[in-house]
Amino acid sequence: MNPSTSSPPQLNHFSVRFRHGAADYAGKIRLFSANARLYLGYTVLNGMAFGMFRLLFNFYALSLGFNEANLGQLLTVTNLVALLTALPAGLIGDRIGRKRTLILASLLTTTAVFGTVLWRESMSFYLFSAVLGMGQSLAGVTLGPFIMENSGEEERTYLFSFSFGIQMIAGFVGNWLGGHLPGWWGTAVNADPSSATAYGLTMAVVGGIAALSLIPLVFMRQPKQSGQEKQKQLSPLEYARKKPRLLVKLILPIFITSLGAGLLMPFMNVYYRHTYAASDGTIGTLFALGSLAMAIGLLSAPPLAERYGKMKIVVVSQALSIPFLALMGFAPWFWLSAAAYLVRLMLMNMSNPVYQAFVMEQVDEDARATVASLVSMSWNFGWAFSPTISGWLQVNVGFGPVFIGTMLSYVVAIFLYWRFFGRAETKELHT
Repeated sequence: MNPSTSSPPQLNHFSVRFRHGAADYAGKIRLFSANARLYLGYTVLNGMAFGMFRLLFNFYALSLGFNEANLGQLLTVTNLVALLTALPAGLIGDRIGRKRTLILASLLTTTAVFGTVLWRESMSFYLFSAVLGMGQSLAGVTLGPFIMENSGEEERTYLFSFSFGIQMIAGFVGNWLGGHLPGWWGTAVNADPSSATAYGLTMAVVGGIAALSLIPLVFMRQPKQSGQEKQKQLSPLEYARKKPRLLVKLILPIFITSLGAGLLMPFMNVYYRHTYAASDGTIGTLFALGSLAMAIGLLSAPPLAERYGKMKIVVVSQALSIPFLALMGFAPWFWLSAAAYLVRLMLMNMSNPVYQAFVMEQVDEDARATVASLVSMSWNFGWAFSPTISGWLQVNVGFGPVFIGTMLSYVVAIFLYWRFFGRAETKELHT
């Protein structure tokens, strides 16, 4: 054999490991149940619609005369309603089943999007922001229990991560379309691409895609629950009295993270428009690439969690994201901030499904819906109040304090993850 044509042993070893890893990953995906596959179909359509909505709603509202402070108030309404309805949403999910809960959530979301297209008055926007919050709450508290009920232990973490990952891939398409549709509509109806007309027509497309997400949900099979099974679900107060320390440990880091996320994440499109004068198409492309970067992180998380431990992945990935968050907010050039944005998204968000799976594994079956509701409440608390503070800061001071506040909250949350769970998991892995 000619040495110059042979592959180095290290490359051959990596190739073999990669093939084995890919085959193992594919094997886990083949274990997904029929309900899980239908849920993934719903996730694709919902992710595409949400990607477009997340990109364009702020611009649509600004085109109608709202300012950044008003945007913060609208986001507060959405997330405050999601916060207040989280516990009732969990009870509804237990009572009517996961399938009907997801259908109801999709109907409310579709209604909210079309409502902002048909009724453009200020009060209507606040009303439909509340309706959107109800839909998000129902969907959010249903995800964890649904996956636990429709997966086995072997593929569960993969299903959590795959559902998040495929949603991000769909968001990639949605963000790209959202960045270009206003321009296409503007040309078609002879209107300015940044006008309320162009944005409104694009939001109608968002509503149509959200409506299509109902189709796979209709074909799901809903297992029957006996009356005894329905009665055994724990109330939040009962569970809090039963395991108060565990509940605080599971929820407190999420709560603190939400305070920082709510300050910044809903306004990233506004930040890039105001700070770097980026166009809708440029921001849409960046958001699309961001969704793709998140998908890469989410899909790579399960094998890493299996090898190194769930909480180690949560702590390390989030800690590595902090320098990129700082660079994102204070870079002198758009391309540098954009590159940091992509890396931060991949690192920070790859831990989300891993931690959700971890939380569901820590609690008994009869407490999962309750804990999912409380986790949803803790996440929505920060998103309910932080956007209003952020909107005021943007109008009066700028984005600097917003980035600093977000970084501080993330650092505290990462320390708590490590303090509560990371150290114990590291000891287990070495015993």
